[in-house]
Amino acid sequence: MARPSTLAEAPPSAGAASKPAGVLDFFDRTFKYWAVLPTVIVLTLLTIQPALQLIQMSVSDVQFSGGQLQWTFVGLDNFKYLATDVVFPVALRNTLIFVVCVVVIETFLGLVLAFAVSRVGRFSPIYRAVFVTPILIPAVAIGTMWRLMYDYNFGIINQILALFGIAGPTWTGDPNLALISVMIVDIWHWTSFLFLILLAGVESLPHELSEAARVDGANEWQVYRHVLLPMMRPTIIVALMLRTILAFKVFDEIFLLTGGGPGTASQVISMHIYTVFFEQFRLGYGALLALLMALIISVFVIFYQWVNAMARKTM
Repeated sequence: MARPSTLAEAPPSAGAASKPAGVLDFFDRTFKYWAVLPTVIVLTLLTIQPALQLIQMSVSDVQFSGGQLQWTFVGLDNFKYLATDVVFPVALRNTLIFVVCVVVIETFLGLVLAFAVSRVGRFSPIYRAVFVTPILIPAVAIGTMWRLMYDYNFGIINQILALFGIAGPTWTGDPNLALISVMIVDIWHWTSFLFLILLAGVESLPHELSEAARVDGANEWQVYRHVLLPMMRPTIIVALMLRTILAFKVFDEIFLLTGGGPGTASQVISMHIYTVFFEQFRLGYGALLALLMALIISVFVIFYQWVNAMARKTM
């Protein structure tokens, strides 16, 4: 009887088998990073180049000459214009007032609507469609619509007030009401954005905890205060951060309703940057204002991230 070949029966070496397995294991563990790497590279390139050009513009005097841009390095000279700019402090104050007011009110209304709609039964899709409608309308249409509604002579708001014997004001022409009028439009427009984010958070909450609290004798206010709101804290912080970023960049509503006026009553930073860039053609100083605005928004984002980290530690 022939003797079997020992070479054919020999098992593969451990080193030869473990090497491919180790490589595969490495790619399995790092696949999530490789998957998003192309997107990260593209977004980084699209972000870095404009940012670097904006920084270069902020330290330069940019002029149009002979159909071309002429760049002259001026260092920090553009800060001299900032020190003598009487509009910027007013625009910064109005922007901060606008951001704080609309973000707080919209978040509160969005949270109330989210909790209310989450408890509605078969009519929930109808309510959701109604509350989401404002954010679907283009900003140009919203500005035109509300400008007609605010009109002193034939606007529907003043007509309703006239039915009660109240003389309606010039909403967008009164320095004391211009910014408030824009806030009302912004709240009507953007509350649906907060509503969508917060509704998603409410519907992801485990209902067992709230039911257990009710069984233990907690009333509805105690359930919301001590059970649901603490679990909603991370979602609320994210919604606040996103809406704060967008509120700082408000432009279309003010441009269409008041143009920053009367005077500087409703002037905000983004509107002032537009004026400096496209009406005064001071590109270097406009770039500096844009960088300052980005810095202010970054401070708020860092603050929200810190609050979110603290909230996660307490959960």
